[in-house]
Amino acid sequence: MTNNIKLPVRLPAEWEYSGAILLSWPHAKTDWAYMLDEVQTCFIKIVEAISTYQKVIIAAPDIEIPQKQLTHIAKDKIFYFKTPTNDTWARDFGPITIQDANGTFHPLDFRFNGWGLKFPSCFDNCINRNAAACRLIYSPLIDNQDFVLEGGGIESDGNGSLMTTAYCQLSPNRNSHLTASEIKSQLINRLGGKQVLWLEYGYLAGDDTDSHIDTLARFAPDNTIVYVGCDNPDDEHFDELMAMKNELCRMRTLDHKPYNLIELPLPDPIYDDDGQRLPATYANFLALPQAVIMPVYNQPQKDRLASMIISVAYNRPVIEVDCRALIKQHGSLHCVTMQIPQSVLSI
Repeated sequence: MTNNIKLPVRLPAEWEYSGAILLSWPHAKTDWAYMLDEVQTCFIKIVEAISTYQKVIIAAPDIEIPQKQLTHIAKDKIFYFKTPTNDTWARDFGPITIQDANGTFHPLDFRFNGWGLKFPSCFDNCINRNAAACRLIYSPLIDNQDFVLEGGGIESDGNGSLMTTAYCQLSPNRNSHLTASEIKSQLINRLGGKQVLWLEYGYLAGDDTDSHIDTLARFAPDNTIVYVGCDNPDDEHFDELMAMKNELCRMRTLDHKPYNLIELPLPDPIYDDDGQRLPATYANFLALPQAVIMPVYNQPQKDRLASMIISVAYNRPVIEVDCRALIKQHGSLHCVTMQIPQSVLSI
């Protein structure tokens, strides 16, 4: 591994490039064991949607299981990567890939510690290095294990603006030895940003990630931010999401212009068997160059409204996937996917 990049770098916007999407298959030794068939059916639907546009990499300790479940997908669309895994949240342990001024992509390997030591992560934190060791990732993997950062905790517009939340970046057991100013500097230096848009407000009940930005607000083309709103004063999220909206209204582009803000509806409350509210959100979508893959929750009116809004914001078709299974473990579609540029892969 190396950490020497002398050229200016940037973190591309998610929708800029094609390559492969990494997923980590749910198995019987994960928290999905009690509902394995249900969640694997959801993963199959996600693979079907993504494979229409890009390749899919599936990490699993037993690759024969997904291989048997995905025989209907063209073989050249899927690569199976045998590796131990703790869980399925590839967005947060997968490589974050920057691009230098010559157009070369460089995969970064940040430390993943189970969202601040909440959950086991020993295997997931090694997946990027395992992929490099077997030459699946054949560009030099850049060691950033001295800094905790999850892919769901950072957004980029591709032009130098990064967006994140204070709840996440300042939470205990991530980078608690650093101040907010120092964390902002680390993000800029490591990811090539020119400014960090730092949200102090915004959360979803049941979210284990400490308010990952990809559950709340997302960059879209043309200086646009798509964000989760709440129009019900009786909802527990109303005050925080209204405060977040006001923060977004005050944010400016690098050209000192306000962002185009587009509000997404908040799904109707969904609860687990113990009565705990789950963090359903339409903001947790995957933006590809050709389409957006979006989670839905069997709420036809709001599902359709969110789909129309995202289609307009990104000017591309939206493919809906029922993700009620995923939110039972407090995540959604974007959380289980991570894009990797074709040029750093051997497949």
